[in-house]
Amino acid sequence: MKKFFKVFAVVMAAVSLLVAAGCSKKGGAESDTIRIGVFEPLTGANAGGGAIELEGIRLANKLYPEVTVGGKTYKVELVIADNKSDKVEAANAVQRLISSDKVTLILGSWGSSLSIAGGEVAKDAGIPVIGLSCTNPLVTAGNDWYFRVCFIDPFQGTVMANYAYNDIGARNAVIVREISNDYSVGLAKFFTDKFIELTGDPGAILTTIDYNTGDQDFSAQLTQVKSLNADVVFAPGNFTESALVIQQARNLGLDVPFIGGDTWETPEFVDVGSDRVEGAVFSSFYDSSVAANAAAETFLTEYKAEYGKDPAAVTALGFDGYLLALDAIKRAGSTDPAAIRDAIAVTSGFEGATGVVTLDENGDATKSAFIKEVQAGKFVFRTIVAP
Repeated sequence: MKKFFKVFAVVMAAVSLLVAAGCSKKGGAESDTIRIGVFEPLTGANAGGGAIELEGIRLANKLYPEVTVGGKTYKVELVIADNKSDKVEAANAVQRLISSDKVTLILGSWGSSLSIAGGEVAKDAGIPVIGLSCTNPLVTAGNDWYFRVCFIDPFQGTVMANYAYNDIGARNAVIVREISNDYSVGLAKFFTDKFIELTGDPGAILTTIDYNTGDQDFSAQLTQVKSLNADVVFAPGNFTESALVIQQARNLGLDVPFIGGDTWETPEFVDVGSDRVEGAVFSSFYDSSVAANAAAETFLTEYKAEYGKDPAAVTALGFDGYLLALDAIKRAGSTDPAAIRDAIAVTSGFEGATGVVTLDENGDATKSAFIKEVQAGKFVFRTIVAP
């Protein structure tokens, strides 16, 4: 019996060594990988935007799958979470990325409301986030862990107010906003403030009309708009609802110019609105016809080879967000989230596909805006507006 226990002890010791070696090997493999989390709306009302933003991130990861820090090369693994176009789910998605997936840094999300919700979780956990197309100022306000590579709504609202006043010649306007959408509400406010300043008329905004995300019938609101004979309608909102608003306005015989924000630049906007959204004008982050540097040329060439089409602006921002993440990791010289956060915060002169990124004290990028118009079902570049 003693001999049996002695043999048994030897066998168990050997097994323990094998298990330990296996765990060590596994740990070594994991230590050679940096995980970057991505939270995007891949289902729900905002899925179209999340999908095209994710294309840019995936492309960048395919082209640049590794990063070298302190002489050691790490594989970069994307961990993708669907926030389901829902604020609560956005917070949950970020929590899972941090707690379960152990990500070092996070990218996202399309939709400012979703970004704001997820940002609080990342802030509490001390994980840096790089926003891609989330433009509401509240995304980064009071959150030292959230940054972004896009311009913000005070600038975008000013650009569109100037366009309405100078290019359209509008002296009054109606606002149609998606009241349940932080992005829409914020952008409407910034447009209103600038337009009133330009006209010098406190009554220049004839009325503000609201609807909710998911609404399908806008006949009551549009009947009111038609009765006001406005010079222009500013209607920032999600691409589906905005397209339906314009489509139904045209069906009512309302031929007033409709202008909006960056969310309109998705294939679904034209798919839903069809020829009724012809002539709609909006602000955007980027246009492939004015690619200005090596990063832009690489992005365009590789994107067309991968997807066989022209990229959307938010796709280019997804590409840039990933490249900035790698750049910050290199500059930090560390995989520690706090060190990476500090490196992101001092980003200056970073050249991406959408232009040069320099972050201000709030973590926001100062970028030019592109004005585009729907022509023959395409998003056609009209002009660029410097900040």
